[in-house]
Amino acid sequence: MVGTVIYKTTLKLATILAIMPMAASFAYAAPIEPDAIANATFQSWQQSKESKSGDETKKDGEQPVLEIDQQSGDVEAADTGEAKPDAAKIAVPGQPDAVVETPEQSTDVPDEAAAQVSANPEAEEQLDEAERKAANDEGDDKPAANEAEAEADPFLIRVQVLLDRAYTSPGEIDGMLGGNTRKAVAAYRAVNGLPAGDELDEQLWESLSQDTKSPIQTYELTAEDIEGPYFPDLPDDYAELAELDQIGYHNVTEMLAERFHMDEDLLKALNPDADFEKAGTEITVVAPGGAPEGEVTRILVDKAKGELRAYAGDAEEPVFVAPASIGSDDTPSPSGNVEVVAVVKDPTYTYNPEVNFKQGDNKEKMELPAGPNGPVGNVWIDLSKPTYGIHGTALPNLVSKSESHGCVRLTNWDVGRLAELVKAKDTKVEFVD
Repeated sequence: MVGTVIYKTTLKLATILAIMPMAASFAYAAPIEPDAIANATFQSWQQSKESKSGDETKKDGEQPVLEIDQQSGDVEAADTGEAKPDAAKIAVPGQPDAVVETPEQSTDVPDEAAAQVSANPEAEEQLDEAERKAANDEGDDKPAANEAEAEADPFLIRVQVLLDRAYTSPGEIDGMLGGNTRKAVAAYRAVNGLPAGDELDEQLWESLSQDTKSPIQTYELTAEDIEGPYFPDLPDDYAELAELDQIGYHNVTEMLAERFHMDEDLLKALNPDADFEKAGTEITVVAPGGAPEGEVTRILVDKAKGELRAYAGDAEEPVFVAPASIGSDDTPSPSGNVEVVAVVKDPTYTYNPEVNFKQGDNKEKMELPAGPNGPVGNVWIDLSKPTYGIHGTALPNLVSKSESHGCVRLTNWDVGRLAELVKAKDTKVEFVD
């Protein structure tokens, strides 16, 4: 919120999580065969899990290699020479987590937490803990940033695609059974009258697989895709950002990943030999869903679940559900009822140090251009509560895994879908604890 100040000596975990970049922090263990996704079933997934479980049991039952310490005579486990991973270390650039003053209102207030972390060695331990929590999503199968490889499951990719097409968004499609996927499963169960829970079982699969359309598709890169423009080295300084025409994607793979609701590394794993710099290149991508039909009259923002649910008319079940980052203890989202005031696509960000905060040496009011990697992403849905809104983000993999500065943050594609459903003055928004 406006006027929030975070001091070096009181830097909190929530602040670190809110600004910490974790995108594209690892590579998938091996290329993924498209047919494995298209042909994946619950039964094959169960068989695969049972096979892996058996291998792990066998491995656990093996006797350790022992050796005798020549000095003490003690028997101890031998050093097998396996390298131990280094502790996770990441840079924290001053990427803003702010939103727009469009129309003439601001939203999430940017802070200088990044600079404070770099200037405060005592924050090192908190930063490492925050990184592990964000990367693992409090139990996600996706590994922490210091783990070089991950193994995406073709069945889970298919499930995530089907959930996305059923308008119960799992967030970023990455083939991992993480918290956002489990929330999407729970939402799908509720919407479709299945027993409550977040587990994948045969009954869930039977319902999901009624959608028989392929979960993957072929896409041909166009000249426009290749040309961009792209911004591989976006500056941190606002004055430099203000000089750009837009705060665009870093590269073509980031753009394509967002277009198809995918993790960027998953896109590369599906296309290990693709030339992403050549028009006419055919690549494999997933086939996600669009926006449901109808007009949303009510939105429920569930702070406890980290979830947004959108309803049409008097329907008891939502027509669209998505994971969301919703406020924090220090900068909470509002409570009670508000309404949608306006929907702004490709919003700009107005920097005003007299209202919000002072960034670097910038003392003058300035306007930052629009763009998917801008402070508010691609869309800003303005709410009647001043300074609050629903908006996108440059870091889709942290949605619902980090905290916001009071607003409701969705992936760029989910807020884009929601924008097609809401109507100014007619859509009510309720925040619940």
